[in-house]
Amino acid sequence: MLFYRGVSRVLRISSNRCKWGFSLQAYHYSVSSTDSLSSMIPASKVCGSSQNYSWGYRQFYDYGREIHYTATSTIEDQLDPFSLVADELSILANRLRSMVVAEVPKLACAAEYFFKLGVEGKRFRPTVLLLMATALHVPASISSPGDVVDTLGMDLRTRQQCIAEITEMIHVASLLHDDVLDDAETRRGIGSLNFVMGNKLAVLAGDFLLSRACVALASLKNTEVVSLLAKVVEHLVTGETMQMTATSEQRCSMEYYIQKTYYKTGSLISNSCKAIALLGGQTTEVATLAYDYGKNLGLAYQLIDDVLDFTGTAATLGKGSLSDIRHGIVTAPILFAMEEIPQLREVVERGLNDPDDVDLALEYLGRTRGIQRTKDLAAKHATLASEAIDSLPQNDDDDVRKSRRALVDLTHRVLTRSK
Repeated sequence: MLFYRGVSRVLRISSNRCKWGFSLQAYHYSVSSTDSLSSMIPASKVCGSSQNYSWGYRQFYDYGREIHYTATSTIEDQLDPFSLVADELSILANRLRSMVVAEVPKLACAAEYFFKLGVEGKRFRPTVLLLMATALHVPASISSPGDVVDTLGMDLRTRQQCIAEITEMIHVASLLHDDVLDDAETRRGIGSLNFVMGNKLAVLAGDFLLSRACVALASLKNTEVVSLLAKVVEHLVTGETMQMTATSEQRCSMEYYIQKTYYKTGSLISNSCKAIALLGGQTTEVATLAYDYGKNLGLAYQLIDDVLDFTGTAATLGKGSLSDIRHGIVTAPILFAMEEIPQLREVVERGLNDPDDVDLALEYLGRTRGIQRTKDLAAKHATLASEAIDSLPQNDDDDVRKSRRALVDLTHRVLTRSK
């Protein structure tokens, strides 16, 4: 069954863990005297757009190179999160390449397209999950010797590595399907699979990866974990359907946007972090903290992604810039900008199908704090993610402490990344 096709309705939100109690007031930020908009800068070309604008406000200055969030200098002294799990990441990469082998050569070529050396991507999600596995090395709550942690053949670390592999396969499958829906031409600095091999094979390759993920998931023989990650796939479909079928009112709603973003980005990393905890036999409290970390990290990541879509370049992003707005997708910077310039809502409600409307929306955005307020919201979620790690049970083990520091460090890296 195709991942996104044939979806006839938006699946209901049925779990409390996925309900969102956000108030729109949470997304309003006051402008202090330090946020002066009076500093003028010369006109500059915006992210590959064919039009030039006099943005005239400092918050747009030099964004094309990197987002500079005001993080403390101590970040530089912290351990590199990726180096802590580099050996395991190498093992996972090799294992993933072997897991996506298919009998049909064309399908095999398509399925391994983004697992080949040099195009594996940032491997952000596997890194988070491997660090979380070490960070949660606290006394486990195992009620009896018959629990799954003791009875299954694989050792705990191997099982947690398996979660990282499953998560990466689901993630890549979603990218393949997204690129088909968006008519994308590039991904990770190379031609997208749909552009190179066609839409049909790209969709089938995504389905194949999902099937491989299901096989690996079943091997864990943990019904709660299976249910969690099955829910993730449901959320991916739900989020994409929400984006495709949103009414004019919903497209202009921050609450709707945040919920959709959770489904499309936050659910995978949050539920995978929770699965890591459940496999380790952790308490409900610890599992919830792991989930909260993943949820808020995922939201922060996507919010910065939305900023980079306006401020980055195709060279740094590995994909086209201004992709969302050119496809009529309204993200946080535009939503915040609408609060400052009500006329922008009229432009958005026309659908952004006209290039002139896109240009006008960009001009309006440049006269607001939409970009900065999106960064502020991302920082808020990054802080919540850090607080979840700080709330974990105390542990003096050196590896545990390093991994927890690395997870906190990742929240800063998410805010300061340029691609």
